[in-house]
Amino acid sequence: MKYKDYYAALGVPRNADTDQIKKAYRKLARQYHPDVSKSAGTEARFKEIGEAYATLKDPEKRAAYDELGRRPAGEEFAPPPQWSHEYASDAQSFEDIDLADLLDALGRRHRTARGPVHGRDYETAVRISLEDAHRGTTLSLNLDDEEGGRTLRVTIPPGVSEGQKLRLRGKGGKGRNGGTDGDIYLHITLTPHPVFRADEHDLYFDLALAPWEAALGAEVEVPTLDGPVVLKVPPGTRSGQKLRLRGRGLANGRGGRGDLYGAVHIDVPAALTERERELFKELASASRFNPRAVVAKEKAK
Repeated sequence: MKYKDYYAALGVPRNADTDQIKKAYRKLARQYHPDVSKSAGTEARFKEIGEAYATLKDPEKRAAYDELGRRPAGEEFAPPPQWSHEYASDAQSFEDIDLADLLDALGRRHRTARGPVHGRDYETAVRISLEDAHRGTTLSLNLDDEEGGRTLRVTIPPGVSEGQKLRLRGKGGKGRNGGTDGDIYLHITLTPHPVFRADEHDLYFDLALAPWEAALGAEVEVPTLDGPVVLKVPPGTRSGQKLRLRGRGLANGRGGRGDLYGAVHIDVPAALTERERELFKELASASRFNPRAVVAKEKAK
């Protein structure tokens, strides 16, 4: 089914009242009546104007049309899923019906069965920072709906995670005939962080260690969302290990927190002083450690 922008056809805003719609229709109908204008496309334009007016002058047909939201004219679309069981006996019939015919059918259905109709539900993506996911935040949400657009102040509670869906009950489209208002569903996405990677409520970061820190053990300062803390590195720490700081991850919304993991990699100086070179040569002569033999032994196991 192709979308038709009836408001654009009449040149009126989406919040136009009945008098504005009627006035616009009368003006355009006189201008494009086939008996008045002989320009190419006049007949099609006149039909489009009449179709738009027939829909927008009828409160129930207009409400059903507004449920579709805003779309580019001519765009292929499918009606909202609830229409398949509220207004049609066969959902597949939507594929072969014209929008005007569908709205006519809806209007007849409404006039013969005025039961409660649940308002339209909306879904939208919200991108927030890790810090906001951890501590909670309030943001402004711009929503295009059948009322022509509005701005909501939305509170995001602490503890949300990537991919989570929040429900704002009763904040969607208005119900009809005593039906309940629709809901808004927020799909949470997290902005990439320069330091941390999130896995649900756990956080990961890259922990660079000097060879002597990894071999001898050390106490190193590492970042958290709440500021730097000291992490104890055990002797013999190897590259690829993950060192855990329990309860230093993201808030989980239930009074607890995930964990923070430092993913270890061993770094070496890019340039050595003469003394450093001597010490490394001394270590190479004295040490019997062969990392390749260790790896081969582990693989054999």
